[in-house]
Amino acid sequence: MYVYETILKRRTIRKFRQEEISKSTLEKLVNAARLAPSAANLQPLEYLVITEDSLKQQIFPSLSWAGYLKPHGTPKKGEEPAAYIVILVNRRINPRPDIDIGAGAQNINLAAEEEGIGCCWIGASKKRTISRILNISQDYAIGLIIALGYPAEKSVIEDIEKNLSIKYYKDSSGIHHVPKRKLGDILHWNKL
Repeated sequence: MYVYETILKRRTIRKFRQEEISKSTLEKLVNAARLAPSAANLQPLEYLVITEDSLKQQIFPSLSWAGYLKPHGTPKKGEEPAAYIVILVNRRINPRPDIDIGAGAQNINLAAEEEGIGCCWIGASKKRTISRILNISQDYAIGLIIALGYPAEKSVIEDIEKNLSIKYYKDSSGIHHVPKRKLGDILHWNKL
């Protein structure tokens, strides 16, 4: 699969089949993140992969899912993620590596898409609670959590007209629609 095709195909997934992701595949996703650009090549990010059922069950209630779809955006029993990748920030190296986090997370998402795995970036979470559950020291901060699993839902993009709602929604068939601004509305050449 070509990168551009993977980008066009990738959608956020919030409902997952209860199928395990292999350790080698999860390692591949973290390796993709490891190779992302890093400001000044400081490489302050580390990755904590969560596959143990008891830990996943403890973490799940501390995550906020799909604000526009509440409560229907939260996975139900039997739709939970197969794994999580917690992107950790080593505060001693760089306490605010926001660009690094985005680059690493995007590499995970694209590599996962190639493997047929769906992802959901989760920034809204009870980070203190999760840090306690996972025994994360104060030298680290949770930058982002990525929920992963084989998709149990369909998500599609659609162009929106200027000044219309950007709110994603589910139709009566359960298909998740994600409005995106048209290329012509956001692309400028040489001057604004």
